[in-house]
Amino acid sequence: MKVNMRGIAAFGAIAVVSTLTLAGCATGAADESADAEGDAGSLVVWVDAERVDALKGAAEAYEDKTGVKVDVVAKDVDTIKDDFIQQVPTGKGPDITMGAHDWLGELSTNGVVAPLELGDSAEDYLPVALQAATYDGTVYMLPYAVENIAVLRNADLIPEAATGFDDMIAKGQAAGLTQPFVVEQGVEGNPYHLYPFQTAFGAPVFGTDDSGSYDATDLQLGSEGGTAFATWLGAQGAAGTLNTDIDGEIAKQQFIDGQAAFWLTGPWNVGAAVDAGINVAIDPIPSPTGEAASPFAGVKGFFVSSESENKVAANDFLVNYLGTEDVQLALFESGNILPALTAAADTAAADPIIDGFKTVGADAVPMPAIPAMGSVWEFWGVAEAAIINGADPATTWQKLVDDVTAATK
Repeated sequence: MKVNMRGIAAFGAIAVVSTLTLAGCATGAADESADAEGDAGSLVVWVDAERVDALKGAAEAYEDKTGVKVDVVAKDVDTIKDDFIQQVPTGKGPDITMGAHDWLGELSTNGVVAPLELGDSAEDYLPVALQAATYDGTVYMLPYAVENIAVLRNADLIPEAATGFDDMIAKGQAAGLTQPFVVEQGVEGNPYHLYPFQTAFGAPVFGTDDSGSYDATDLQLGSEGGTAFATWLGAQGAAGTLNTDIDGEIAKQQFIDGQAAFWLTGPWNVGAAVDAGINVAIDPIPSPTGEAASPFAGVKGFFVSSESENKVAANDFLVNYLGTEDVQLALFESGNILPALTAAADTAAADPIIDGFKTVGADAVPMPAIPAMGSVWEFWGVAEAAIINGADPATTWQKLVDDVTAATK
């Protein structure tokens, strides 16, 4: 989801084409990939069209340093994952592909990704980015961006952030608004956007194992917290605070028109609000319980093909070139999504909008990448929409749990 927001700090001086610092940062590990005749080989990297220019400088610097040619190829973002899964086993796929962390379950199941050795650089990444890059205790992805939702507040209507969910509604009503808060729902619900409220009731989707990875056998939806969340959901539906008639476009329009003062959404919608003249502040997600309201984080990064004939060079290029502040900031410029590398994230957060999402993201949890998540999405939104529209919370939520349990056996 692309963000085009005004007011983002300009980072033109950090363009990745200025690769003087990059040229000396490689470890030399790629030299091991040279064959007996001294041919250093090559790497093919798939990215979406918006990221090609951001990687050109790093590719040139890597070739100058190691002799390994890096060919950056633009691919359709809608087909890149399926193409990767289909082509890697045939030996025709790339050495490296860009992708999202929640592809990991599918990529791992199909055996098309290789582990990544981050070494000491692992501690240089935002914790949620590193967690998302890890599957079953093994790191598979070099993260470059972290994205999560937060509350956009119309600071002209409401000067101060809400201290909790009820306070948010009260502040909006005191300002004369009949719909103080909007969040995308629709007839099939939208559990992604409601997840922070669910976590505030202590009801994550899945538990985690000792490595911190999600455990598909530990479904937490059926916990006491899940039932409590469902009861709260029903109450919000009855009060009109949550409404399945409000889809993404309606939520956007109500915020832009000043009918709503609070909008739970992602950075991809900030540009529309700013362009409409709204004085936007980014706030933490107000909790209905006092406990942290943790949204999902989506992390973008790069994977190494399990069939690459130049894995050492691929690992080296990712860790020591794409894992630098200059390149991560160049990638940030191409999409305005918070960098995954902590140093780059801190630099980008000089902009208050980016800093606001970064602050909320500190409480975020990676969207589960395990294959079982597909069965959850299938039933989850429908159940939540039914509860908002007046279905019995306890029985509807229990049916959700039963459906997911049966589907994941």
